[in-house]
Amino acid sequence: METHELVGRHLQLWLMMTLTVVTGALDAVGYLGLDRVFTGNMTGNVVILGMGIAAEEGLPVAGPLIALMAYVVGAAVAGRFVRRGERGWGPAVTATLGANAALLVAVATALLLMPLDGPSVGGVLAAATIAVAMGAQASVARFLAVTDMTTVVVTSTITSYASETLFAGGLAWFTHRRLWAVVAIFAGALVGGVMMKLHISVPVYVAAIATLGTALIGRRLWDRTTVGAA
Repeated sequence: METHELVGRHLQLWLMMTLTVVTGALDAVGYLGLDRVFTGNMTGNVVILGMGIAAEEGLPVAGPLIALMAYVVGAAVAGRFVRRGERGWGPAVTATLGANAALLVAVATALLLMPLDGPSVGGVLAAATIAVAMGAQASVARFLAVTDMTTVVVTSTITSYASETLFAGGLAWFTHRRLWAVVAIFAGALVGGVMMKLHISVPVYVAAIATLGTALIGRRLWDRTTVGAA
């Protein structure tokens, strides 16, 4: 494999890892600061919604439901948009991630200016807007089809890692991207939770910067070949 191709493959992984970290950070914001709403992990929202409907005391219903619907809208609109463009990282991908960055800046600014004292309509709207961006991001990741890099789902990744990679021999258990995709979303949640101690808007602003950086770097440097498994 030529050096430039190897660099291109690693770049693709790092860009998707960056978006995975973004997901973790924004899920920390949603769960810790916006009434236990996941903005990227829709499995969590479905489970919380089910338990909330079953009248478990203190569990939200409206927030997870609205975030789930917003995620679907973001995924549907972005999926249709990027699939009408050219294969690989085309202008549609850049535009989608650029729009995500703008949405996150708007949400961060609203959170900076808006007092949040417990559950509120503003908080639900903020979580829903972030969920739109996360749905769009997941559609972009699916379109780019970097193996094991969905940027939002870790349960299937953990399953694949445990069943196929963990005992594969050599250092695959440590070096495989499946492990590091899980580490990335964990690291994002950890860093997002820590940054929230400064202010809830801080991790959202940082996520916006990371998303915009990914869009610009990807547009300039993305190798148009499909990435296979590591």
